Amino acid sequence: MHTAPIAVLGGSGYAGIELTYLLAHHPRARLEVVSSDRWVGDSVAKQLAISGKAGERVYASFDEAAERAKECAVVLLATPAEVSAKVAPGLLAAGCKVIDLSGAFRLTDAGVARAYYGKDVESSKSDVAVGAYGLPEFFRDEVVDAKLVANPGCYATCAALALAPLLEQGLIARTDLVVSAVSGVTGAGRKATEEYGFVAIDQDVRAYRVLAHQHTPEIAQTLQRRVESSGGPIDLTFTPHLVPLARGILSTAYARLAVQASSADLTAALSKAYANEPFVTVARSPNDVSLKQVVGTNRCVIGVACEAKSMGRVVVVSAIDNLLKGAAGQAVQNLNLVLGCDEDAGLTQLRRFHT
Repeated sequence: MHTAPIAVLGGSGYAGIELTYLLAHHPRARLEVVSSDRWVGDSVAKQLAISGKAGERVYASFDEAAERAKECAVVLLATPAEVSAKVAPGLLAAGCKVIDLSGAFRLTDAGVARAYYGKDVESSKSDVAVGAYGLPEFFRDEVVDAKLVANPGCYATCAALALAPLLEQGLIARTDLVVSAVSGVTGAGRKATEEYGFVAIDQDVRAYRVLAHQHTPEIAQTLQRRVESSGGPIDLTFTPHLVPLARGILSTAYARLAVQASSADLTAALSKAYANEPFVTVARSPNDVSLKQVVGTNRCVIGVACEAKSMGRVVVVSAIDNLLKGAAGQAVQNLNLVLGCDEDAGLTQLRRFHT
């Protein structure tokens, strides 16, 4: 079977490690290049205990890998936003397709991108053609032919999958949407800093980047694209929390009914929207959604309940693995679309814990 040569830039971060594992067992992808400045000269087998051809690959410096990656069909960027913004134009000019896991290309408004990711990201938007936002359940057709795919953020994936179908079908109001989510420590990246050490996070829960998190405009942008513009802007408040777990996101979204409806009606709406989606499961109730259902998989599980009265409260709970459906798994889902193979290739039997 024909396999496509793939490069991973940023191979020693949490998302990059997950990508390496996934690609090592992918039926249509062949890992050719992988970068890590900290592991230069080491084999993938030595660092990640991966066997086979992928395990034989040797980590190159970023600069060397970025040059070699130009010979690959697809380059996966598991790099900070400012790095992705710098390297992506050259890869695209060389004829590669690029799937970027950072926030460099997610926001369509350059000014908003600068506010949340810095001036280097804003300027990069003039250097590349507009790409696809890689949330396959919503924008699959755009991803298939895209040269550049902006892989969504983990919180944005979890929240948008929960809320978009209910907004699309006019079941909930666009105003006063509130999303509160908890995430494992891997969501903060692989940093050797005191605030993410065991003593700092053990037996503690804290909010962070309150009213300033970069996924807030991304969630709003995604929801806005799924509804008619004539209905007014999306009004959203998002607050993330760090919890002492390795991985996983549990998101609780709050809204108001826009029409008279029951919990069964909302569950039916979600079930209809995701009837043919391999990675989204609708639970009978929000009480049935948990991290154990999704950690180690590329799945999202969603449950909804509401007060059956005019403008009654709606609660939507969703869960994903932040490193898989929230990062590397979704990137491979997008890779499958770009390569024209089965969307679930390499993603059906995971349940591995590497962190």
